[in-house]
Amino acid sequence: MTIEYLWYKNAIFYELHIRAFSDSNGDGKGDLQGIVAKLDYLQDLGVDCLWLLPMFPSPLKDDGYDISDYDNIHPDYGTVEDFKSLVKQTHARGMRVIADLILNHTSDQHPWFIESRKSKDNPYRDYYVWSATEQKYKDARIIFTDTEASNWTLDEATGEYYWHRFYASRPI
Repeated sequence: MTIEYLWYKNAIFYELHIRAFSDSNGDGKGDLQGIVAKLDYLQDLGVDCLWLLPMFPSPLKDDGYDISDYDNIHPDYGTVEDFKSLVKQTHARGMRVIADLILNHTSDQHPWFIESRKSKDNPYRDYYVWSATEQKYKDARIIFTDTEASNWTLDEATGEYYWHRFYASRPI
């Protein structure tokens, strides 16, 4: 392995919640252009890599971890072009960008899940864990016991339960 391949071992990562970082347009929410405006500051801190928390479209029921569209950027943060500009300008400073990409669940508002609920025969049904009973995986603890009584939620349309490990709005 080359040293370049192992760059992350000694890198300084800056975990960045876009909404809370820097607002470029005065709407009270941080955005991608706000990050671009602070790149010199981040470089001066010695940051090697920006770690961007979820930035995809989402109903924001769970701070963006409930993604409803993997192909775009949440409009509060900017556009795909803004993201490309951020990456280009970050790379120009010898820094890198990584993005949190949540793949083990989606929002219940994601088109795949909406399709999966239409029928038990829908091709998107296999994208999620469904069961005729909520008795499967009984040993899996409920993570958010203050808001969720079960890791299963009944879908009235199909009469089956869908699995979620966090909130019911984030099916797996």
